[in-house]
Amino acid sequence: MTKRILAVFVAALALAAPVRVKELQNLKWGMFVCWSFSTFSDKEWTPGIESVSYFHPSGMDTDQWARVAKEAGMGYILFLTKHHDGFCLWDTKTTDRKVTKSPLGKDVLAAVRKSCDKYGIKLALYFSEGDWTWPGMKNPELKKAQLRELLTEYGPIEYLWMDHAQTDGGLIHAETFAFVKSIQPRCFVGFNHGEPAGEIRIGEMGGPGPVDSVDAAGPYATPGAKYEIAEFALPILGDDRWFYTSEKNDKRVRSPWMLYGLYQGTVKYGNLFSLDVGPGRDGRLRPIDERTLVETGRLIRTMGR
Repeated sequence: MTKRILAVFVAALALAAPVRVKELQNLKWGMFVCWSFSTFSDKEWTPGIESVSYFHPSGMDTDQWARVAKEAGMGYILFLTKHHDGFCLWDTKTTDRKVTKSPLGKDVLAAVRKSCDKYGIKLALYFSEGDWTWPGMKNPELKKAQLRELLTEYGPIEYLWMDHAQTDGGLIHAETFAFVKSIQPRCFVGFNHGEPAGEIRIGEMGGPGPVDSVDAAGPYATPGAKYEIAEFALPILGDDRWFYTSEKNDKRVRSPWMLYGLYQGTVKYGNLFSLDVGPGRDGRLRPIDERTLVETGRLIRTMGR
């Protein structure tokens, strides 16, 4: 690590004061929105798609996403900006492989930001570090350019959920962390696995628990860093399906009582709980998801009293 990167790194850690950690803990749980090519493939990863017209929802209702999140007592939306296929859900200037060139023709991230502001909830972002369209899945300058757009054009971001599943994109995690902090110092950064870095421990398929708990971190987390706060993410479908699948699964959902139990653990340990709720091909949450989340919100309010 160069002296400059180290200086930024140390300064960033100093900013992770107890007040900022408490602000994040107060968000408690949020809606992880995964909506992209895989919504239409019934697969988690959707390689080999060349035309952005593959993404062709019949509509989009980001107000519904944010309203339901609010009714569920959620403090934030964690929005998928780009999966491993390189399809960008914002109006990026770095590539034509973007949603505004698709049949939808709208900047989804801008709409999510507006809906979050309307309903008084915060915004966090998911970003795939590696991209199948990059040679060797590495393009550090393009990675930085895309992160710069996300961090300068869409308001304050609570934290970045960085997916290392397809390499670090050619920019190691310490440098990625320093770059993010140079633009938005209050934005926390976490990586689901790979080189330990950042202030937030991402727990893909994890659960509630102390920030230093290996078990709560899930099967992918890499131990070795000292984190300020722990996050864990689970899909509402109940297994490892993060995107909308198909009508055959439209009755599959975690129960409100199960979600309430996870919420209780979240509050107990000061975690963040990101519940993945993938919108369907109409751009709306499944009716069963909306009912489940509204009921969970009712449990949170009534059981809390």
